[in-house]
Amino acid sequence: MGTFRRSVGLVKSSWLVLREDKELMWLPVISGIATLLTATPFLLGAAGLFVADGGTSSVTSSATADQTSQSIGPAGIGGLALLLVAYFVAAYVAIFFQAALVLAANERMTGGDPTVKSALAAAWQHKGRIAGWAAISASVSFILQSLEQRAGVVGRIVISLVGMAWALVTMLVLPILVIEQVGVKEAFTRSAEAFKRTWGENVVGNGGIGLVSFLAALVVVVAATPFIALGAATGGGAAGGVMLAIGIAVAVVGLVLVAVFSAALSGVFRTALYRYAMLGEEFGGFTHEQIAGAFKPKKN
Repeated sequence: MGTFRRSVGLVKSSWLVLREDKELMWLPVISGIATLLTATPFLLGAAGLFVADGGTSSVTSSATADQTSQSIGPAGIGGLALLLVAYFVAAYVAIFFQAALVLAANERMTGGDPTVKSALAAAWQHKGRIAGWAAISASVSFILQSLEQRAGVVGRIVISLVGMAWALVTMLVLPILVIEQVGVKEAFTRSAEAFKRTWGENVVGNGGIGLVSFLAALVVVVAATPFIALGAATGGGAAGGVMLAIGIAVAVVGLVLVAVFSAALSGVFRTALYRYAMLGEEFGGFTHEQIAGAFKPKKN
């Protein structure tokens, strides 16, 4: 219950900052649309090449061993290349809009009055740095997902933990990168140092926004389930179709709103954590207990 109360308090305090610039919640929305529009062509192209390669790849067998191996043809190599491009494009677009949100939150915290336009313009000034970090993020994501697909149950758990550790260690890379205008290597090093200095094992108990977002998503699912169940139970017909459509609409709209709100809150909180961890500052609706609680000193 204590964790839940802190989580609710954290979301309320984050909202005190975000409500000054509600239009910034459009950034996660635009990010999702832009990612879909830019990455989908590469994904479709990769899928088409993989299908083509499946019909042309040669299967060779050894005469001395009961083994078979499938070689990847030119189409498969091309598909793999397009898949890598899709990963990079998706990572770049997502990180670009995250940077815009971080820069806007930082502007508000330093007395400015950001807009969506000013946030995007500020992020564009760091397009080169963002590209470098996107390349690293996309590579790590691609490698981890490739390993996870080939691993067993235990291996997948281990790889998931590695991915979680990577996300925690690199959480402050983006604010350092775009606010302090340093290189990717320095931003990564400083983010890792901040993690080791202040987070440690206590980070698990401070995922307040994630917890509240999960509960909100659960409420949406619970609200939509009766409509979907009633629609499916009618066995067809106009009434059943209407109920089913309502249920799906409630689920989709509700989950999208939760995701957008969560992403915006996370961007604001990440910026506040950066300013606290790197500059020793506190801001606005964030109380000392709430911010300092997310950076509990690691016990030896």
